[in-house]
Amino acid sequence: MTEPTPITRRTVVQLGGATAAGAGALLLAACTPAGSGQGSGDAGGSGGSATVELSSIPVGGAVSASLGSTPIVVSQPSAGEVVAFSAVCTHQGCTVAPQGKEFDCPCHGSKFDAATGDVLNGPARDPLKKLKAAVSGGTVTVTE
Repeated sequence: MTEPTPITRRTVVQLGGATAAGAGALLLAACTPAGSGQGSGDAGGSGGSATVELSSIPVGGAVSASLGSTPIVVSQPSAGEVVAFSAVCTHQGCTVAPQGKEFDCPCHGSKFDAATGDVLNGPARDPLKKLKAAVSGGTVTVTE
């Protein structure tokens, strides 16, 4: 059995640069919500479409759904009027949830208007990303 090579300060410094870079990349990846466009509320370029039954969306309320792997919220501010937004909070990328006429972020308390996506209460400063929503018969189709 051979004796282990002692770790010198030079070895630590030489390895430290590579290790620190790798650790930094891991930390950045862990802090950036997947599909959130770096926390900007971007729907993540998922493409495609999502469908929701109009009858499942309460008038004056909203429901959660998914557009690909991106969480979205679809609301019906008045009968037959439908709007959709990315459910990714623009503060730090948590997923907002419908609460009556607003969307609430469980992480830091931001609140957004369910009809406009505008910030009602921070710390978020930017509105939710608006998506395209079209009603055909009893079905709502949401796209980016």
